[in-house]
Amino acid sequence: MARLEFYRGPYAAGDPPLFVARLREGRTRIGRVDDCDVVLPDDEVSRSHCLIDPHHGGWSLVDRSSNGTFRNGERVSRCELEHGDLLRFGPFTARVDIHTDVLAAPTEEAQTEQRAEEIVSSGGEQLTIAEAWLTIASGPGEGRRFRLRGGRVAVGGFGSRVVLPDPGLVKDHVRVRLLNGRTMIEPGLGAAFLGPARIRDILPVFPGEEIRIGNTEFAVGWDVREDAPMADRFGEMVGVSEPMRRAFGMLRRMAAHHAPVLLIGESGTGKELAARALHDASPRAGRPFVALNCGAITASLFESELFGHEKGAFTGATERRDGAFQRADAGTLFLDEVGELPEEAQSKLLRSLESGEVRRVGGSEPTFPDVRVIAATNRSLMEDSKKGTFRTDLYFRLAVLAVRLPTLRERPDDIPIVAETLAKRISPNITLSPDAHEALKAYPWPGNAREMRNVLTRAFVLYGPAIDAASLVFNPLERDSGTTAVWTNRNAIEEAEREVIVEALRKANGNRSQAARMLGVARSSLLYKLRRWGIED
Repeated sequence: MARLEFYRGPYAAGDPPLFVARLREGRTRIGRVDDCDVVLPDDEVSRSHCLIDPHHGGWSLVDRSSNGTFRNGERVSRCELEHGDLLRFGPFTARVDIHTDVLAAPTEEAQTEQRAEEIVSSGGEQLTIAEAWLTIASGPGEGRRFRLRGGRVAVGGFGSRVVLPDPGLVKDHVRVRLLNGRTMIEPGLGAAFLGPARIRDILPVFPGEEIRIGNTEFAVGWDVREDAPMADRFGEMVGVSEPMRRAFGMLRRMAAHHAPVLLIGESGTGKELAARALHDASPRAGRPFVALNCGAITASLFESELFGHEKGAFTGATERRDGAFQRADAGTLFLDEVGELPEEAQSKLLRSLESGEVRRVGGSEPTFPDVRVIAATNRSLMEDSKKGTFRTDLYFRLAVLAVRLPTLRERPDDIPIVAETLAKRISPNITLSPDAHEALKAYPWPGNAREMRNVLTRAFVLYGPAIDAASLVFNPLERDSGTTAVWTNRNAIEEAEREVIVEALRKANGNRSQAARMLGVARSSLLYKLRRWGIED
């Protein structure tokens, strides 16, 4: 896995990094605003400074800034990254460290969760699951049942995946294939019959039909049951509370399937982390994971971004280009902020999901990429569909499996472990004092884990690895009267903010531009605060 080691100022061999950011298989966005994947709090860093995408077994960087992105001292607009490259974003330097290949092997979690079951529906706190069982209808072992695990199961004598108690059977006598709740029988090494006819090609078997092999007749059926799975972890997500363990359990069970998943939750609850973990824990692990932010694409460009285009298809199309569907072939396509899609784009996405057909803009030949779609939204798409702003048929196509990710407010027991985990990802040297933990627990976290990450990053960059309550700068938002008084008292908030700004000015020796960069705010915003408080020197 590749990573970026960040330093304030120039890089010097042997210096410990300020913090480290991993480059995963999807897009990494670097910038100043809180919704970036890597946040650099400095006025010289643009709001969305640059993008890093997986590309032909490596990574490519695309500059989006006004101040420029520099690689090894030269300003670049687009480039391929290599091991040891030094990137500069404002006052920050990042060293590219490439350890291993982009594609990872399937995780142990993925291997253990694959099973022959279908999730009929998901909602609330439980799943409706149908599991495949083979039942001996007549012959040796009549009445015995065998649970079928895996999508293609060999049935027969000794050495088969499922061994039946019939001495007349050979190894892998016949094969049972399970696909989307359907049962298919495939010829094996022995003779198999459906009624009087011998099975010579793969064919479907319907409920009530029995297969005869040797002296045995068996049927395959599906048992439906309710399940409320729980798990202690899932991917990089952490938590010990019951709501989070319930979400982990549902996500782990969903990972083994190929049906679309809809992730529902407020901004910052970890929807992209959940999508990446679903991919890594699925049979598609090691294949492409492609993320597309639907809220950042104009309606006119959406079709090209999703389906690709042919050379000359429109002005500026100077070469043939793959879209997200083609890049995600055999893997996972993550559609973030899917609720922001304009109506025309919703119609085109629905058509592709229903037919499986993808056609480049300006092209005539369709392709049929094998893609699992995971979508995410912070809106109520059901309510939007009732209002007519989101297509009802697209909602049901995306929400075959759905899971809601709880907010930090709903799981206060998780705040300490989330804070410690985020701190160690920023830098292994960070320590959080007891009063820092108390302040973190008292804050209501409207921006959830993403806001917490940025609060901790800002504290680390400005004050160093030993973080106490005085190092934490929260958004000065008024809260309900039931919340801790420090967050409801506007005077207390302004006093805390004033102390942070005065301390930054002291460290900058009165240089207001430098203090603004340290605080990660615009100089004009800092000057406004100083004038408001009557601070001249």
